[in-house]
Amino acid sequence: VQLQASGGGLVQAGDSLRLSCAASGRTFSNYVMGWFRQAPGKEREFVAAINRGGGNTNYADSVEGRFTISRDNAKNTVYLQMNGLKPEDTAVYYCAADRGSISTMIHRYDYRGQGTQVTVSS
Repeated sequence: VQLQASGGGLVQAGDSLRLSCAASGRTFSNYVMGWFRQAPGKEREFVAAINRGGGNTNYADSVEGRFTISRDNAKNTVYLQMNGLKPEDTAVYYCAADRGSISTMIHRYDYRGQGTQVTVSS
């Protein structure tokens, strides 16, 4: 499956952004979807994941309560609504697809897309 993330940009602290990840090439609803991010000089880290039907989600502690992952299987798209952005949220955000169960580990995901840059100024 091919994944393309979009929606990043430069915002101020406290602002909101919605990232989108469009999937193609396979049956989107067969995949668990996840968002990961990587800041300069840091390892890639888990942000959020959602199961195939959208009824089960998992978040990193650092974004819990501020970010919301959702999906629209009819549109083959997963979203990441980011509210209350902080400078420490600055990173390249990636989406990933997994045929297994929800995981916080990037290496468990079968497909990974190109990232979108999110920069939060203080």
